[in-house]
Amino acid sequence: MREMAMVEIGSVSAPGKLWKPTFQRSVRLFRAFLKEQSDPDHFYRILADDSVAQVSSYVSLRGAVVLDVGGGPGYFAEAFRGAGARYVGLDPDVGELSARGEPDPGMIRASGTALPFRDGSVDVCYSSNVLEHVDDPWLMLAEMVRVTRPGGTVFMSYTPWWSPWGGHETAPWHYLGGHYARQRYEHRNGKPPKNSFGTSLFPVGVGAVRRWAHRQTVADVVETFPRYHPWWAKWITRVSGVREVASWNFVVVLRRRA
Repeated sequence: MREMAMVEIGSVSAPGKLWKPTFQRSVRLFRAFLKEQSDPDHFYRILADDSVAQVSSYVSLRGAVVLDVGGGPGYFAEAFRGAGARYVGLDPDVGELSARGEPDPGMIRASGTALPFRDGSVDVCYSSNVLEHVDDPWLMLAEMVRVTRPGGTVFMSYTPWWSPWGGHETAPWHYLGGHYARQRYEHRNGKPPKNSFGTSLFPVGVGAVRRWAHRQTVADVVETFPRYHPWWAKWITRVSGVREVASWNFVVVLRRRA
């Protein structure tokens, strides 16, 4: 952990070719998502490759130090390393780290709200579908910006509360309230949901995160967009109300100021 925090940042080349998400790609991701519960390896392998393609359109990953906040069992490790990155993942939950057996050698146990890295020590700070599981999302966002070097990239995506999957396995009943959705799930299944409202699942909206991003004083907003949508649907995140429901998954890309 300490060695990683002391890594010297080398020169990182310019980003690769322009990446343009298509409708066919959206369909492929949705079909894979339908198998998330039954075959998580299949879904996360596709998502990892897609995520690396997305991040690579903003910054070259070859030689870059990438920190994956909330990386779980290391689903994204192979994809990022395949792109030439020096990958390290982090998760506070032992069960998540060992979900596929022995934790990946590049994974450490730590909290996203107290990242054990020096200021400006990574080239890319990445997080996928974690923010809604943190009781203080603003602290996690601030930490991600803090550890990113000047000129570096923060790429963060999460599931907004009012999106169709905002309640995760309790959806769509979360539209009637998070506590109701949790109680209904427990009554019908005889056990609490993995993503329990108020404990491991919290309501984070698109508008609030978008406002936070644009009020940043240490990082500039590169782009915000709905992660799984085709390129022509980016306008969704600019329309209040619509973006909360239609985004499904919301992305913020920041560049740390020099």
